[in-house]
Amino acid sequence: MIYVGYIIEVMKRINGTIWLTIILTLIIVGPGNAYRLPADLTETCDPVLQEGLEKSLISLNLEKATHHKSLSIVLVDITDPSSPRMAYVNPNEMMYAASLPKIAILLGAFERISNGEMTLDPQTRETMARMIRNSSNRAANEILNRVGKAYLADLLQSSRYRLYDPEKNGGLWVGKEYSKAGAWKRDPLHNLSHGATALQVARFYYMLQTGRLVSPELSRQMKSILADPAIEHKFVKGLKSVHPDSRIYRKSGTWKQYHSDSAIIEHDGRRYIAVALAKSSRGGKWLSDLIVAMDDLIFKSAPADLAKN
Repeated sequence: MIYVGYIIEVMKRINGTIWLTIILTLIIVGPGNAYRLPADLTETCDPVLQEGLEKSLISLNLEKATHHKSLSIVLVDITDPSSPRMAYVNPNEMMYAASLPKIAILLGAFERISNGEMTLDPQTRETMARMIRNSSNRAANEILNRVGKAYLADLLQSSRYRLYDPEKNGGLWVGKEYSKAGAWKRDPLHNLSHGATALQVARFYYMLQTGRLVSPELSRQMKSILADPAIEHKFVKGLKSVHPDSRIYRKSGTWKQYHSDSAIIEHDGRRYIAVALAKSSRGGKWLSDLIVAMDDLIFKSAPADLAKN
């Protein structure tokens, strides 16, 4: 729940004018506690989580893949969203991400909805659900064209979101329909039609979870559309083999040797963000194995006070 409070302090009278200082305080209130959220995810890693991730990559024989930048990963424990714990490898490596950037189209649609330029009617919601859960290219193209390609590109690069940030080597990008048609605008840095970095995808999910994509209410609506994935591979396949009760809010991508997955995952009192992008014919298997190791790491590395929750 989100409360906005105003503290008004009357300052001294200057030349007959009363000056007021108005302080806007944003407080996010969760079950039984209140806290201020950090402005954003930073690239400061949690040493325990980072060490565990690096050891997991060695045990999975994926260290060479990360060395050659064929695999990028960001893992963020957001059980306490005011104090996220992050670990990563190659977080700013821009890679072709296939259908994963459909989450950017989802954001664009909800911005249009917020502005009264689209309506969140049952048909639109169902189309967006097919775009995300079933990864329907037809549904994605329909929503993309309703949002507007140029509008979406500007939104991703906006100062509000910075989901495509040249200072961070790029990020989420949708410069082409999901069809055989040519690209209308490839990303400025890497010439990709559908791209992502693990860090910017993790930022998307962090802003989503903390109610800062469009608005708190529309963030909740977007998260509901990311629920109940219909394609059971990669992260979903791995998690369901060990924790079938997990709640997964997810979007993946696959094209030839490019495999990507991204999710907010919730079970047994913990919540975390996992993002992985791979370039390998074995990438799908990598991600299924990797999510099991990352899930185990989230629980084993939890601070003592949180581990008891």
